[in-house]
Amino acid sequence: MNDARRLLEEYVRNGQLMQVATLSPSGGPNVCNVWYSCGFGPDTLNFISKEQRQHCENIRRDGRVAGSIVAIDLTGLGQVTRGVTFVGTARELPTIGTEDRVRAFLTRWPAASSAIDPGLLARGEAHSRLYEIAVREWVLFDEANFPQDPRQVVPADGGVE
Repeated sequence: MNDARRLLEEYVRNGQLMQVATLSPSGGPNVCNVWYSCGFGPDTLNFISKEQRQHCENIRRDGRVAGSIVAIDLTGLGQVTRGVTFVGTARELPTIGTEDRVRAFLTRWPAASSAIDPGLLARGEAHSRLYEIAVREWVLFDEANFPQDPRQVVPADGGVE
């Protein structure tokens, strides 16, 4: 694994809040902030959200998304920047048959158990749904480790050998 890929995975695993841009009905951008979990090989990002939120409606209509994860604590202008951006395709996951992904999310964010409990999902009683982003391309931006060329395009791992 090259250094850029290793750093990207570290930053994504350790990040907390992800910004996701979806396409509104008029074709313009709509940006939201969500808590997420991740997986690699294939590269996926999962988040929960209430299904009536604008970004969820946008995803059901057009799954093209982009987003970012900041990998530093913000203290002020002029900091050395580290973060990740991505493009991919998002979809709302079924309410049954995805218990492993729900458990992975709840392992990371146990406070979400009342919103995304597998039993509530299966019975249609959950107010939130689980969404998956299949990442198509990553860009690592890391001024600390790549000061001469901080923008590093990192191919996504689609999980296919």
